[in-house]
Amino acid sequence: MRSGRAFAVLPLALSLCVAVWSGSALAAASDPLKPVPLKSAPLKIVGSIKGADGGWDYASVDSTGHRLYVARGDGVMAVNLDDQSVTPTLVAGGRVHGVLPLGGGLAISTNGDSSSAILFRTADGAVVAEFAAGKKPDAVVRDSKSGLVAVMNGKDGTVTLIDIDKKTVVGSIAVGGTLEFAAADGEGHVFVNVEDKNELVTMDIPSRRVLARIPLKDCDGPTGLALDAARHVLVSACGNGKAVAISAIDGHFLAGLPIGGHPDAVIFDAANSRFLVPCGGDGTLSVISEAGDGVLSAADPVATEVGARTGAIDAATGKVYLPTAAFLPAKPGERRAVVPGSFHILVLGPS
Repeated sequence: MRSGRAFAVLPLALSLCVAVWSGSALAAASDPLKPVPLKSAPLKIVGSIKGADGGWDYASVDSTGHRLYVARGDGVMAVNLDDQSVTPTLVAGGRVHGVLPLGGGLAISTNGDSSSAILFRTADGAVVAEFAAGKKPDAVVRDSKSGLVAVMNGKDGTVTLIDIDKKTVVGSIAVGGTLEFAAADGEGHVFVNVEDKNELVTMDIPSRRVLARIPLKDCDGPTGLALDAARHVLVSACGNGKAVAISAIDGHFLAGLPIGGHPDAVIFDAANSRFLVPCGGDGTLSVISEAGDGVLSAADPVATEVGARTGAIDAATGKVYLPTAAFLPAKPGERRAVVPGSFHILVLGPS
């Protein structure tokens, strides 16, 4: 996570990245720009869900369980998406940054204060196991090929690997730098943005190694990241008002597109072949569309609210959920304070 949120020289050249990948399974993948049908479903705000005061970070949706999870300063907030009832703290934590539903009635959260990850039951929040991670564990993804959960440790540049079945830490990968969001392709590869190096790193989880380091052209401070696994397209949100798209096959540059300010997530909307970027700095949701011929383009942004910088989509309904709050005017040299009682989750749906 970048330091300004509400709660508070590259090692390898790109040519070497391509060389590393040329002998891997990635090189055998299909064309990332293979045409797919393009659907159009403009979004607008259709509702709001009230929540308790406090900081927030990443959100995730369990479409099968009809639950929205929001990482909060004091634990994990859960929302029943059938009736929008809220459980303010399903499981306690300290500066929770990420929540990942795992299926089978389990989920895992990352806790910055305790440098740990907590495995818990989604039914009642009961803690099943707690795992030591690196400094400031942040984003968390699962590699379906190995079954391992990968925790991005933001401050020490390591990735902690957890075997959920055995309930133990089984290894780590030294990446280096300030790690931000990550994405998994289901084939053993995990991609992670390195914010302070303006690069994206590809890891092979089964072999516990870094495969490639890809410089992100014209990208300053990459945070949010999403993957269109079917077409092998990765989109990183950058702090300088741009999003950068690259090929997940060989790391080549696909496009650079304008977005709003202070993004902290990228959401892939598979049903509509588009990437959604919540931009908390100007209160917009930037939209990057994938056309049938593979061309990426910036569509009209959607008005949201200032502060809405993370979020998640419910693939079952197409609704998008963006946590935010109202802010007081900034004072010189100070961060903007949140208006008491104003935390809520914006609900966006097809217009």
